[in-house]
Amino acid sequence: MQLVLDWDGTCTDVDGLHMLLEEFGDREVYEQMEGVLGAGLTLHEVIATEIATIELPLDFAVGWMREHVTMRAGFAELAEGRSPLILSSGFHELIEPVLARERIELEVRANRLDARPDGWRPIWRDEAVCATCGEPCKRGALTGQRYIFVGDGYSDRCAAVAAERVFARDGLARYLDGRRLSYERFDTLHDVAAALT
Repeated sequence: MQLVLDWDGTCTDVDGLHMLLEEFGDREVYEQMEGVLGAGLTLHEVIATEIATIELPLDFAVGWMREHVTMRAGFAELAEGRSPLILSSGFHELIEPVLARERIELEVRANRLDARPDGWRPIWRDEAVCATCGEPCKRGALTGQRYIFVGDGYSDRCAAVAAERVFARDGLARYLDGRRLSYERFDTLHDVAAALT
């Protein structure tokens, strides 16, 4: 069965895109958008509004990510032992350089960036609206597959609900608790690896 990992906040200790937004974007816009996520705006709309406030050259942003993003304990071992799919609402251009730094090659399904000097723009991997959650989501990338899902946040909800087995932390765990859906809690990816052996 395919093991599917969210990237930001799951494979990484902290959400790298949020770190970048807090450091180089408009913090006021970021805080406002995070406050309305799921309350009238789609995740795509929120991300597009947030990243439009970043005006960095992409190579500078990549260097900053490679320097500042840290991996969750157990990531390398889980990646080596299980070859998971990385399914992210983030961007190839920010994920793949961190994987390269770690000397890990995995399949990544994510969005693309048009890093314009007047504000970044997303190029969405998939804009099809999910019949279940009503917005473009990760679940569409997994249609017809049986999978184990590991995640932590808003973008992981719909895919987690459809998984055979779920490992959750942080916002995803709270969401599943609220819906009384079963999952296994994790802190490190060693926890996930141990549960799958």
